[in-house]
This record gives sequence, C-alpha cells and structure tokens, in this order.
Amino acid sequence: MTLHKPTPAATKRPTASEAVPAPATVPAPATVPAPATGHSHRLDDVPCIDIAACPVHVTDEAGALRVITDSARPPHPAPLAVSSINLDHVHHFGAGRRRLGAGDVEWLHLIDGAPIAHQAQRVVHADVPRLAGSDLIVQILDDADRRHLSVAVLGGSPEVSAPLRERLASTWPGLRFTGHWTPPREEISDPARSRAVAGEIRDSGTDILIVCLGKPRQEEWIDTYGSATGAGTLLAFGAVVDFLAGRVSRAPRWVAAAGFEWMWRLMLEPRRLARRYLIEGPPAYLAVRRSHSPTRA
Repeated sequence: MTLHKPTPAATKRPTASEAVPAPATVPAPATVPAPATGHSHRLDDVPCIDIAACPVHVTDEAGALRVITDSARPPHPAPLAVSSINLDHVHHFGAGRRRLGAGDVEWLHLIDGAPIAHQAQRVVHADVPRLAGSDLIVQILDDADRRHLSVAVLGGSPEVSAPLRERLASTWPGLRFTGHWTPPREEISDPARSRAVAGEIRDSGTDILIVCLGKPRQEEWIDTYGSATGAGTLLAFGAVVDFLAGRVSRAPRWVAAAGFEWMWRLMLEPRRLARRYLIEGPPAYLAVRRSHSPTRA
C-alpha cells in the first residue's frame, strides 16, 4: 500500500464559516417521507424513494451540498457517506444484491444516471436534477477551501498522486491535503489492512475523504470502515480522482445533458467499461423501468 502524503500546510481552522446557500425546493412525493434511519436528523427533510430496490434521495444541488458540507465540518459525531445512484449501482445493490447501511455511517444516495433521474421524475411528478459526483466535487472543494478543511483521497493509481496534489494546491490553496492512499485490491479486501488504512486516515485528521475504489468496493469499504477514518464526509465518487488529476476528461456538457455521458466514457476506456455498460447495464436499465417506486416507509 502506497501513501503519498504532502508536506503539511497550516492547520488552523477559522472560527466562523461561510454558509452554503439554502436549497431551492424540490417537490416531494405525494406521501410523507420517512424519517432518516441513521444517527442524526440531517436527512429528515429529504424525501427518499425506492428505484429497483435501491434507496434514492430526491433533492436539488443546493440541498445536497448543504448536507455534505455541513457534515464535513468538525466535530464529526456521525459520518455521512454519499453514493451516486446509476445503473452500475443498481447492478451491484439492487434487488437481491448487497445492502448498505450495516455500518455506523449514514447514507445520502444521490441521483447520478439519466435513467434514474427519469424514473424519479415519474414518481415525484416533477423535474429531478442529476447530481453526479464529478459535478459536485468542485463545489465541495470550494467550500472546503473557504473553511480550511482537510481532504484526503483513497483509491486511484500512484501515478496520479503528483498531478492531484498540484491541482488541489493551485485551485484550492485554502484546504489541507492530508494524503493519497493507493492500496492494491488485495489490501482493500483484507480486513486487517483496511483497518490499518482507516487508522492512518484518522491520524491524519481528515474532514473529507474521497473514496475512488469503484463500485461496489468503495461503498462496501465506506460502510464497513468509514466511521473508523474519523472523516465527517465520505464521498464514494469513483473516477473523480482521475478527473481532478486531469487523467480522464469529462464529457462535454451537451453530451451529459443528453444522457450520453456513458457513451463518452466507453469511447475513452472501452476495455475497462465495456462490460459495465454493454453487459451489466441493460438488465439494470430494465429493472429501473419495471420498478414501481413508492416513497420509503
């Protein structure tokens, strides 16, 4: 396991924080949303529906950012984990598959893929925005920069550590980068090594941990070891580390708006993504379209 840790910068935290704008209203489903089942009341006002047996929170960008950034501020009594709900997530966590929520973290499940957004619109009878991690990360880091919070990354290759560190230092000089952990897959699968990595992250004093291990490993790792890291917010954001480091380019906005970002990514990384999009994706899509999505009770 390789840790790429930068020279520590100033760690003084401000006594006052800049508030994130209040969220705009997203119409809720007709039924009353169920209270959160986690460790706080921060998700009580966020409606949650089922799509293909996956919980999905219905909120807008401002609402999601408020919950995420507030959770990142120390102290961290109850960590918040954030997942991106797309067809790949349905494949791994849909009906009869793995379930999240067994650990000591509270999950915010945000709409990522276009099919999930379209299905949510059918349920709530209103426009529902996509909230991809690759779009949210810039504003999350903007807020961390203003508040002088600390950020670490788990996952990705060692080759991106230098460009990642340079990007964070040049774009967000106010945040403190506490390290980039790049363990091989066998270490992530080993409970003892994962506990050791979580302990190292805790010792670094990380407020926001970006976990880029790919589905389903990143969600499972957060669910099991997230609370041991001491981070307030844990982001299961997959390829975000490669986007931040400039290793992989984002799809043009018009491509993403048309719902074809998956085709763009498949074109860039066909060997890695062909199975996900061409074999695993179609059954997940059918499961989404066939699902009857009541508000979670």
